[in-house]
Amino acid sequence: MYGPDSGLVRERMDALVRSVVDDPTDPFRVVEVTPTQVAKEPALIADEAAALAFGGGRRVVMMRNADDSTVKALKAFLDEPAGDGFVVVSAGDLTPKSKLRQAFERAGVGAALPCYRDDTASLQTVVSETLREHGLDVSREAARYLAEHLGADRMVTRRELEKLALYTGSGRVELDDAQACVGDNAALSLDDIAFACCEGKPAELERAFGRAVAEGANPVQILRTVARHVQRLHHVAAHGDADAAVESLRPPVFWKHKTRFKAQATAWDASALGRALGDLLEAEVRVKSTGYPQESVASRVLISIARRAPKPRRT
Repeated sequence: MYGPDSGLVRERMDALVRSVVDDPTDPFRVVEVTPTQVAKEPALIADEAAALAFGGGRRVVMMRNADDSTVKALKAFLDEPAGDGFVVVSAGDLTPKSKLRQAFERAGVGAALPCYRDDTASLQTVVSETLREHGLDVSREAARYLAEHLGADRMVTRRELEKLALYTGSGRVELDDAQACVGDNAALSLDDIAFACCEGKPAELERAFGRAVAEGANPVQILRTVARHVQRLHHVAAHGDADAAVESLRPPVFWKHKTRFKAQATAWDASALGRALGDLLEAEVRVKSTGYPQESVASRVLISIARRAPKPRRT
């Protein structure tokens, strides 16, 4: 297992281990080796895979955070596997040229499983399935809100949803429940980016952008979040009655953000917001189709929008 979503890597690794043994902590059935050990003793993987478990049963050999120092030992094992031990290896985000990734992809007895961050569609599925496991339904607005505020790390997402399930108790998760429980404690700070961008605060924007990237947000996710924010501002700015327009938005503006949002909507004019939205959509295309550094492309367009943003008048 490899990829940028370390939580999903851990989740899938745990699922694979449990497919062989009921108790992952059983010292006779599960053994964990380190990359340093394997690099120093290349035969260790084969020896552990071939060892017999006390009391019987198939053994699992685990190695986390593998790197290129382990490629030689792993390739030798994949070429001539020993015993019936199940070997499970995890790594970080590997490129297609990674020798470690290629060793598993080309092996007849191996497989490389990528673990990418959830997009909106897959995240809504995770939200629905996880809450269903706790006996809860979720409204469409709540599911959309959760999909916009989670997703950097699968394990973090599940912990947030478990907290939400405990908060709700029973029945149906509504938008108010999701906002009250996940709001300021979400895995990502994407709202901070959107508000700083549209309030014309480049320094605050850069801090929020850096924090979100460090927490695992990808540039496309960031651009889409800001684009949705701009679309909602455009709806209000183009409406004759700002108060009525804000109240008509679905999902509703989080109550803690309503004053800031309304101030932005009254400061911007519709044409300027249309231009900003065009810039964001064009940046997403560049991120997906060019070889330029994705974070740089996203950061540059956001700062450009922030620098020409009107200063909101607080009401």
